[in-house]
Amino acid sequence: MNDTRISLDPSIEWRISPGQVPYREALAEQEARNLALAAGDDVRELVWLLEHPPVYTAGTSADVAELVDPRFDVVETGRGGRYTYHGPGQRVCYVLLDLKQRAKDVRQFVHSLEGWVIATLADFGVEAFAVPDRIGIWTHEADGSEAKIGAIGVRVRRWVTMHGFAVNLSPDLSHFGGIVPCGIAEYGVTSMERLGKTVAPAEWDEALLARAGEFLAAIADPEGQ
Repeated sequence: MNDTRISLDPSIEWRISPGQVPYREALAEQEARNLALAAGDDVRELVWLLEHPPVYTAGTSADVAELVDPRFDVVETGRGGRYTYHGPGQRVCYVLLDLKQRAKDVRQFVHSLEGWVIATLADFGVEAFAVPDRIGIWTHEADGSEAKIGAIGVRVRRWVTMHGFAVNLSPDLSHFGGIVPCGIAEYGVTSMERLGKTVAPAEWDEALLARAGEFLAAIADPEGQ
């Protein structure tokens, strides 16, 4: 099956991949696109929605002590953060944008990613939030406890971003048990399915892309340059 290209901002390639894309394959493509954008080559920025086979990924701050049970392939990524899990039932969005053409503010970029995810979750009746001293997107379980429903990890090289975020629609939550997710052991991991929300990948993609304009506006150059 072929990837789907979406007609939104024409300066960006909006791509949805069917099936499962091997993590190493996606990482290699991100690396190539990131370098090409940084070099000023004639390529478009990229927003890429996809799903991976089960994999653990290690960020630049990963502590091997937090790799509890490496039952799946472990890939070093170059992004910030620690260990995380990707797998079926989790929707990943890679965001490769040239911040030289936008607001050159990495913190603003990350906060805008958080806002994009939180607003989309709200469209499905899930109240989510960011916590200043904890990486990721958080929500409340039925018992009121806080749990992570989305992960965020980015890399910015020569003002060009790569990696992005992942949201748990209906993954096998036991797979997170092989790591200490993002180095935070005190809190659990949840999903939309666990919260009683049945959301198909296509539904999530449609809702997320419907809010893409808000995200782009949030990272626009305030001086319009």
